Amino acid sequence: MLKENTVAPAFHLSDQSGNSVSLADFTEQKIVLYFYPKDDTPGCTTQACSYRDQSDEFVKRNVKVIGISKDDLKSHQKFTSKYDLNFTLLSDPDTTVIQKYGVWKEKTLYGKTYMGVARTTFIINEKGIIVKIFENVDPKNDVQKVLDFLDQMQ
Repeated sequence: MLKENTVAPAFHLSDQSGNSVSLADFTEQKIVLYFYPKDDTPGCTTQACSYRDQSDEFVKRNVKVIGISKDDLKSHQKFTSKYDLNFTLLSDPDTTVIQKYGVWKEKTLYGKTYMGVARTTFIINEKGIIVKIFENVDPKNDVQKVLDFLDQMQ
């Protein structure tokens, strides 16, 4: 797992529209980079819709919200369309970036062990430094915790 006050790993992935997006595209802007397990599942939908509903708050703070999962572009397109999501979703089907950020972890569900994305949110400053990491994120209150932290940074 990455640590706070370290340089965020660079990435190059495709967004829900098929456009190439990299961390370097967002110099001079804070980023909320959140990793989530799967499109259109209850927790992931709650989290995504919370970011959608608070988008004005992020715009006011000059913060770009980016979600990453291993879902493919078609899945991201459906998810974005179904819930009218207004931020970037990046597809990492081979988990390259997910692994760089240390959020590909062993999980257990109903007694079965498997590898999956640990719901984690990173706040990256304008210089590309990770200033905060929220682990084991609760999808219901992630956005409020992120906004509270951003306000403390001011």
